[in-house]
Amino acid sequence: MKFYRLPLALSAAALLVGFARRPAPAVSYDVVINHVSVVDVLTGKVSADQTVAVAHGKIVQIGPVAQARYTARQTLDGRGRYLLPGLWDMHVHFRGGDSLAAANKKSLTLYLAHGITTVRDCGGDLTPRIFEWRREEAAGTLAGPRIFTSGPKIDGPGATWPGSLEVETPAQVSKALDSLQKLRVDYVKIYDSKISGEAYLSTIVQAEKRGMKTTGHMPYSVTLGEAVTDGLDATEHLYYVFKACSGKEDSLTALVRNSLKTSKPLGLFVMLPAVYDTYSPAAAQRIFRLMAAHHTAAVPTLAIGKTLAELVENDHAHDTLRAYIDPRIQATYTRRLASARQQSAAARAFTQKLEAKFMSLVPQLQVAGVTILAGSDSGPFNSFVYPGASLQDELVLLVQAGLTPTQALQAATINGARFMGVAGRTGTIAVGKDADLLLLTANPLSNIANVKKIAAVVSRGKVYQAPELAGLLRAIKNK
Repeated sequence: MKFYRLPLALSAAALLVGFARRPAPAVSYDVVINHVSVVDVLTGKVSADQTVAVAHGKIVQIGPVAQARYTARQTLDGRGRYLLPGLWDMHVHFRGGDSLAAANKKSLTLYLAHGITTVRDCGGDLTPRIFEWRREEAAGTLAGPRIFTSGPKIDGPGATWPGSLEVETPAQVSKALDSLQKLRVDYVKIYDSKISGEAYLSTIVQAEKRGMKTTGHMPYSVTLGEAVTDGLDATEHLYYVFKACSGKEDSLTALVRNSLKTSKPLGLFVMLPAVYDTYSPAAAQRIFRLMAAHHTAAVPTLAIGKTLAELVENDHAHDTLRAYIDPRIQATYTRRLASARQQSAAARAFTQKLEAKFMSLVPQLQVAGVTILAGSDSGPFNSFVYPGASLQDELVLLVQAGLTPTQALQAATINGARFMGVAGRTGTIAVGKDADLLLLTANPLSNIANVKKIAAVVSRGKVYQAPELAGLLRAIKNK
């Protein structure tokens, strides 16, 4: 009986081996980018010849091409290309009231076309429109970056910017924060045009107790150390960090406080020369260490500083991107331009000197462990600071200041995601994270300016190749 059973047993074994060798069925994805070099912004390393698969707006597979077996609705050839997370612009503005709402909306296209898949709106008077745009983006009816917003700014009585919540007493601060929480904003932005030092610090303390992030400008009547110790999460621009680098900060702060009781209060720009002249490396290191210890981030906004410092010298009449800025927004540029033209030669020279000093602070902040966030300050009223392109310029300037390309990319990706508390779902290329991606034709780690060489942008899992991005731009071009 064993003699007759042997062929049957061999046939069954052969059948089992055949099943074992049969390849697994192909997996179906929405988008696959193959043979691509993946940039790890955490380490600065590049993994070559990878396959990245996307489904339902998420990254679902990453691995060597040889291991990939799939079908896809859309396939991108990644040969000679570099994939990194979509960029974040951590300081933009949507503002100007209802008459500029449609013009502001056009800027969403500019951000996306330049590889920015997330922006942080830093206060304005278009909060209901911003929430409307967010709903449209989520529904897939509007192409644009994800938007985090502070909603209206908090400032003092007679605030400079329309729509600001004006506070003077702790009770008014509490009421303002109530309204922001009701709006469900993402953080609190404080402005310094009229707010008192007491109201400023009260806003930080009360927001901290509510678990709300605070960022913003700072009145020169308080010290940055006070704000950081009370819980300030980030400081916008470097004017306020710079004041804390003065060896005479306490004296200068007292001088400002005393001037508030007179008919000629001393403001930021009046005090800057004194701050510059009393700069102390030791004081700088003290505030940097304090910021790092309290996890207070800095948003240098170098690009707008350079642009505004050079307004008189540079003729922007023939800027290519000006054709995509709504004429109504271009009209808002005249205020800063007129102010720049009225400056004396000495004032302009000091501004240039100050911007150079700000550049020197950036690598020191980085070495001290302070989180750097890349932001452009683009938006209405900020002359010739073009949405999207200005963030690319910011990265170039961060590297010129002394950061490595990896550190600059971190400032425009994972650092922003961590700051906004969403690093678990975005900011790096990893399985399970949002498919917000930037595909470049050259390596940004070799030259940070290569962030401008865009082959495609992936936003919420949808691919916009260079010709499609060009089409989106044509649709908003001034007629």
